[in-house]
Amino acid sequence: MRKKLTVTINEEVYEGLRTVIGPRKISRFIEDLVRPHVLKKDMYAAYKEMDADKIRESEALEWAEATIGDINDDEG
Repeated sequence: MRKKLTVTINEEVYEGLRTVIGPRKISRFIEDLVRPHVLKKDMYAAYKEMDADKIRESEALEWAEATIGDINDDEG
């Protein structure tokens, strides 16, 4: 069963979510981030399941590599 949750966040963060994740994918993105922290039944199985989602893993790797440049920009 699905439940609706209202969350208040900074407008800049919201716009970033809509831009990076997509307007119809934010709930799934947040649930995927939160799930391992609140449902600790079998985190190994959860990580294995996430790893099996090759599209998600590819997008995560692309995002991680793109943010490396952001960190280097702050140092200079």
